[in-house]
Amino acid sequence: MLDQINQIITVVQGAVWGLPLIILILFTGFLLTVRLGLLQVRHLGKAFKFMVKNEDEGHGEVSSFGALCTALSATIGTGNIAGVATALAAGGPGALFWMVVAAFFGMATKYAEGLLAIKYRTVDKDGHILGGPFYYIENGMGKNWKWLAKIFAFFGACVGLFGIGTFTQVNSIASAVTNFFDPEALNTVSLFGRTYSWATVITCLVLTVCVGLVVIGGLKRIAKVSEIVVPFMAILYVALGLIIIVTNITEVPAAIVSIVKSAFTGSALAGGVMGSMVIAMQQGIARGIFSNESGLGSAPIAAAAAVTKEPARQGLVSMTGTFIDTIVICTMTGLSIVIAGSWLNPDLEGVEITMDAFQKALPFPPAVASFSLMLCLVFFAFTTILGWNYYGERCMEYLFNRNQSLVKGYRWLYILAVFIGPYMTVAAVWNIADIFNALMAFPNLVALLALNGVVKRESKDYFTRLKAENK
Repeated sequence: MLDQINQIITVVQGAVWGLPLIILILFTGFLLTVRLGLLQVRHLGKAFKFMVKNEDEGHGEVSSFGALCTALSATIGTGNIAGVATALAAGGPGALFWMVVAAFFGMATKYAEGLLAIKYRTVDKDGHILGGPFYYIENGMGKNWKWLAKIFAFFGACVGLFGIGTFTQVNSIASAVTNFFDPEALNTVSLFGRTYSWATVITCLVLTVCVGLVVIGGLKRIAKVSEIVVPFMAILYVALGLIIIVTNITEVPAAIVSIVKSAFTGSALAGGVMGSMVIAMQQGIARGIFSNESGLGSAPIAAAAAVTKEPARQGLVSMTGTFIDTIVICTMTGLSIVIAGSWLNPDLEGVEITMDAFQKALPFPPAVASFSLMLCLVFFAFTTILGWNYYGERCMEYLFNRNQSLVKGYRWLYILAVFIGPYMTVAAVWNIADIFNALMAFPNLVALLALNGVVKRESKDYFTRLKAENK
């Protein structure tokens, strides 16, 4: 029965992540890149400056940096470690190339999302900030499109509950902890008709309690935790990646050639040239979107809460999230896996591939390398769980007109989903996440295409004023 369900899920995943969605994602990013005049290149320095320099004026609930960290807490997760590994295992090294290409255009997409989130956000009578794709669809495209906003909110809540937010993160945390503390599964217990390591069960219980303690505190507590944890975990992981690259510097050129070459010729493991190239594109773009969420519509929900009066400024800050997440962190992971050759091992899956790469490529004892990666993964995935709880709750607020009883019910369901996550199979977890990601992305991409003229006008006005002020 479970095998049949997994087969159905796999077929659906292949259908929703087919060429139409891949083309739509790339076209949206390409169109915005052209219309904004390569903004992600010309204004990247400005974006990083604004990232750490908060505005003194403007309305909002958290600082721009806090909003970015909340968004990064949701984006920097298992996609950066297990997701990249899964993409390379299925599509070969070329998947990393397409991941970076999608991220480059995705920076323009993320900029547009951040800008629209601020421009069309609303403030209720209690001073509560409400914003995100549902509001720029309804307020930007018009009331006649409210049905599209509702569809986005529904799938957004589902992504949080069944996709990026819970199952994939908890499953990867439990897998990493168990592989480190009980790799031979010597201490087991029978649950739900299957045998699990005690390390998995204990991890599940501790994680559920920690998530519950934070998410019950709402956005400000999530943002406060994220501002501390996100910079720490990103710096630690990048440092480990740099150590691998520096200590294996002679192998880096060959790894880069392999990545670029297989992007167009495909992987021998994936079949024929054309078919395997499509698989590499599909895996790279799907896992890239999973990781950086450009075009998905999630990050603007956090961006809308930023203390700012300039939509374009917040767009620039939001854009840095995609650069940090994919072009820096995912590239580090991918290079490490290609250098170590771990993607070629058919007996490994998910985080096990990255774990194997770190053990082989880091100049540390295997136990130290494994512990370092496990620590990064736990922090990455934990903060993603927190960020997506916030996203899911905002989607529920929009769907049910701020009915707090239903929002609180969603919160408890979310905590329950965290609890059951470790007991699901890896393949099913990632395919379910991909399906909901795609369904959530469609309405948001339609809105970005419809409102691209607004994005261009707002950007032109802002940069003209900024240039005049700096004269």
